Amino acid sequence: MRISTSVVSFVTLVSLVSAAFAAAGCRQDMHNQPKYIPLRESTFFSDDRSARPLVAGTVARGQLREDTLLYTGKVNGADATVFPFPITDRVMARGQERFNIYCSPCHGETGQGDGMIVRRGYRRPPTYHQDRLREAPVGHFFDVITNGFGAMPDYAAQIRVEDRWAIVAYLRALQLSEHATIADVPPDRRGSLDRQTPPPERR
Repeated sequence: MRISTSVVSFVTLVSLVSAAFAAAGCRQDMHNQPKYIPLRESTFFSDDRSARPLVAGTVARGQLREDTLLYTGKVNGADATVFPFPITDRVMARGQERFNIYCSPCHGETGQGDGMIVRRGYRRPPTYHQDRLREAPVGHFFDVITNGFGAMPDYAAQIRVEDRWAIVAYLRALQLSEHATIADVPPDRRGSLDRQTPPPERR
């Protein structure tokens, strides 16, 4: 069967057009995009910086910290004497866990300041059971965890805000444990205490 010259010409034209589109798709426009990578110089702006400063008042998502007590541990500029949320059994358990991870290496598991790295030469922190720290407001401890104090570094990057408060709550429980009496134990829990006969006095 003979194919007419017009059909051949049409097929050839279609092939050429398709090749032209294919060639256009191989251009480097997608590889050489008009964009700036970090710290690249720009001649468009008067300060020659491609990275633009944030608009005044900009707040990153999740960083709107309107609750001053929660995020600073202060009320009217003074260390807070109250917690920003109720202290439950779950909060206490979390505080104990975080305390043992982040605090006990220096402060010891009982808060006496005899942690493992202290026994190996690190500067000994004060015991939590001295009167000065027993009387310190809870906001003081939150501030120290957040910003550091003396030889202690800050833990703002390692411990999230809620966990810092949980640690403070557990710390308060440690302080109470060293000075508690039977009257501090709820009546329905006193029967579970181990009652040991005190050793006889030496004469």
